[in-house]
Amino acid sequence: MHEGLISIGKMAKINHVSINTLRLYDKWGLLTPIYIDEDTGYRYYDMKQNARLDLIGYMKELGMNLKEIKELLDKEDPTLIEAILIKKQRSIEKEMDDILRKRDAIKRTIYSLERYRKSPTPGTLTTEYIDERHIYAKRVNKNFYDYDQDGYEVILKEFKDQLLEEHLPQVYYCNVGTFLKRKRFLKQEFITHDIFIFVDEHFPKKESVQTLESGMYACIYMDEV
Repeated sequence: MHEGLISIGKMAKINHVSINTLRLYDKWGLLTPIYIDEDTGYRYYDMKQNARLDLIGYMKELGMNLKEIKELLDKEDPTLIEAILIKKQRSIEKEMDDILRKRDAIKRTIYSLERYRKSPTPGTLTTEYIDERHIYAKRVNKNFYDYDQDGYEVILKEFKDQLLEEHLPQVYYCNVGTFLKRKRFLKQEFITHDIFIFVDEHFPKKESVQTLESGMYACIYMDEV
């Protein structure tokens, strides 16, 4: 009666899965044993079922859950399979973008910490060569230089609210800066309503990104606002 059939233990071993996994697949109707011994309850599979088990494993590797796999296997509809694969592709691409944004945010922070660690005495005005950078800027209601640290935090909160309204990743928020036009700087007129964040190639609103060219920049490091 069992000739040519594979026990559940052997089926699990040759496919590098656990017996519990095969039982779970049976429970979900994904891979039903071809024969169950009524006396012992032992489950047996046919060698041809390895292909279906491979397909289930492939779908799991693509990030599909058992419910999605069950739906695909039941309907056997190429259009449905394509639609779910496209959905998974977009989900994976989004996850990749999120990971890359976090990686680049860490790199920017490390770079800033290295510059700060090598910075001169607070208050010293220096000129430094800085590589090309990319920024995303917004206008705020208050002049950055009219307020103390508490006021500065209020301005940052306004700026952050604008970013959140646009559903932009918060990972960029930790790298904030302000503009001060050259003519105002030379006249010692400290007035600015422009605040920006440093961004990278993975920033969603690429059409609004501005480029700060590489070159020599006047820099001053401060311990306090």
